[in-house]
Amino acid sequence: MTGPVHRFAAIPVAVTAGIVAVVHLTLAAVPRSWLDEDLMLAIGRHHLDIGAVDQPPLTPLLARLADTLAPGSQLVLAVPAVLATTAAVVLTALVARELGGDARAQTLAALGQATSIAAAQFGHWLTPYTLEPALWTAFLWLLLRRHRTGDDRLLLAAGLVAGVAAQTRFQVFALGAALVLALLAVGPRNLLVRRATWAGAGIALLVAAPTLVWQAAHGWPQLGMATAVAQENTAIYGHPVVVAAHGLAVTGPLTLGLAVSGLLALLRDPQWRPLRYLAVAYLLLFIAVLVSAGRHYYLTPIYPVLGAVGAVALQRRRERRGPRRAWPVVTAGAVLATAGAASSVLLASPAFAAPLATTTAATWSALPDEDRARTALVAVPYVHAALLDAAPPDLGLPAVHGTNRAYGWFPPPPDTSDAMLLVGSPDLFRPYFTSARPLRTVTASTPLGTYGGLVEENTTIWLLEDRTVTWQQMWSELRDLSVIGR
Repeated sequence: MTGPVHRFAAIPVAVTAGIVAVVHLTLAAVPRSWLDEDLMLAIGRHHLDIGAVDQPPLTPLLARLADTLAPGSQLVLAVPAVLATTAAVVLTALVARELGGDARAQTLAALGQATSIAAAQFGHWLTPYTLEPALWTAFLWLLLRRHRTGDDRLLLAAGLVAGVAAQTRFQVFALGAALVLALLAVGPRNLLVRRATWAGAGIALLVAAPTLVWQAAHGWPQLGMATAVAQENTAIYGHPVVVAAHGLAVTGPLTLGLAVSGLLALLRDPQWRPLRYLAVAYLLLFIAVLVSAGRHYYLTPIYPVLGAVGAVALQRRRERRGPRRAWPVVTAGAVLATAGAASSVLLASPAFAAPLATTTAATWSALPDEDRARTALVAVPYVHAALLDAAPPDLGLPAVHGTNRAYGWFPPPPDTSDAMLLVGSPDLFRPYFTSARPLRTVTASTPLGTYGGLVEENTTIWLLEDRTVTWQQMWSELRDLSVIGR
């Protein structure tokens, strides 16, 4: 299956990774407001714990560290994301090398990951799904290296990486389950009886234990996220097949082509039979995401390894039939990745977040001191809460409370407050206060995603006074995971 291990293609891979790093650091200097990143920063700044409703703590912790080192600096905030995005390129080349790939195959695999449209879009946003490709690729690289060398210590290292990945997103557990089922189905089954395999699994669970304990203590709210995500995706896309098509499209032509070549080789070529479980695991994950209407980027972390397999499979074909030109697909991938990177500026436009934060800060500071002391800042849905919590520190906003998504499981306002300055619709909260009056309205025209044009967004800031029930009762009755209809 694998040929000799060639020298690492250090120069071409380093150049490719270096270009990726420079591009994303440049993009990170552009003012932005991407909701998922803002949520990580919001949790890191004000709500950091060993767990949250839909986010393990690693990414918020990295956001907290970056914000502590350079408060309000989006460039520093992006550094962990850029490092992970760059590492994924290098790790993809290392996987190709582990499989017997020569310098050309290693470079092609690295170029595939470097020109991924999804990575080009979010490679400078500090989000869990930005960190995942590097972590999954490192995990699978260790498994493949163990396959070649027989060194069971690599299984322990793989368990450690899996545990870190679980502290980033729980989807790595789905990967583990898919791998076990695939090994049972097509082998090599002896991997499942190795003590080191289960020791590695134990290490993974031990590393992930704190956030799993948090989930258990709070009733496993993460399980409810699958329903909430499916509802949102149905509202956005209309059908799970469209979600899956989106996920395939953003892999980029080079990565997708390499991944298809890799899948076909794993499924059809006897030389690749010992690693066929990788293809089966991918197909199981694809079906699971399709059936559950998961996010389009859920499978993004597995494409680097499939692309590396495809690059080596093409090398085998090249060795038998002679070289073929790859530059047209590489060029197309680079062009589309450049467009994806440029679109990230539009997608993360702060056109609404900036006026929302400044207007809320002005409204908050305009309250008399004695009123401000007894007023809690609340925002619904969680989108508004995260945008405000991630606002520049010099605006002087306090930590935001909310009842939607993760905010509903954060502590409610203190009992010393009997009023709320609410950013969002007051309909949910009116029954719990004797008065509600609008103070200001925020209106802004924002870019309409990748389709261009402008869409008007607006929200109203309300003051609700004379609370009639405890905050704890209010929160227990109102907290929910869905943003549909809010």
